[in-house]
Amino acid sequence: MSTSQSSPSVQAPGGPLRAVFVALSLSVAGLLVATATATPAGLLDPSILTDPAAASDLATVVYLILQFLGYALTGALYLRWTGRGWDWLDLERPTGRGWRYVVYGVVGSIAFLIAVQVVATVLDLSSSDNQVMGLIGNDPNMVLVMIVIVFAFNAPAEEFLFRNVVQKRLYSSFSRVGAVLVAALIFALSHVPTYALAADGSFEPAGAIATSLAVVFGGAVIFGYLYARSDNLLVPIIAHATFNAIQFGLLYLALRYAPEELESSTAILGALVAAVPV
Repeated sequence: MSTSQSSPSVQAPGGPLRAVFVALSLSVAGLLVATATATPAGLLDPSILTDPAAASDLATVVYLILQFLGYALTGALYLRWTGRGWDWLDLERPTGRGWRYVVYGVVGSIAFLIAVQVVATVLDLSSSDNQVMGLIGNDPNMVLVMIVIVFAFNAPAEEFLFRNVVQKRLYSSFSRVGAVLVAALIFALSHVPTYALAADGSFEPAGAIATSLAVVFGGAVIFGYLYARSDNLLVPIIAHATFNAIQFGLLYLALRYAPEELESSTAILGALVAAVPV
């Protein structure tokens, strides 16, 4: 269903400061709820909570699924609490124009990612390690599982919360461009914990954190723009999932068919996948 023209909307009170406060609160709530919903995965393998890299594949998959469901639950609870309900959802089959936006979004995301990596290489900046890379390690089968998770849980949950809930809430106090930028910034900030801490608990270099967050912010701007232009949540969901699937697909090829000969290339692909916003 789409609310952009015919469905009822709820006028949000307050100005820009209140809107930003609500958006930030939703982001923090999403992190907390996702952490809580993912915790039961520890019943399958306690190491998923203390040493994720050593956890079983089953526990890892359940952990990720429950984590993304936590983001979706946060958005759903907000819609219920504010009286917006499911009519607030902008879901409909993409038109030809919508599919063109999907293609533009995927191509634009790839181009932006390459541009950031080129700049990072010139400036001799590395990317922070991502939680996902720590979870899947060098297991090609887990990479394939991640492609399924991206389409079924990751992209739908994150786009629902940060685009159809957060960004749309900001429309009441900002222009659409302003809402896209603010929502993208909040989305990037929500990933600071993911990229700031290394596996050993130390802090990553500032340049590495900035590089990773720049990629996340740029991707969020692109997906937010797709949503703002189409008023259809499926458009950024499909673009987001396809972009991440391409990243994982490249990593799978490197790990499966040439892990030794392309050791350096695998590291580069790992840096690309480090941009996956999990």
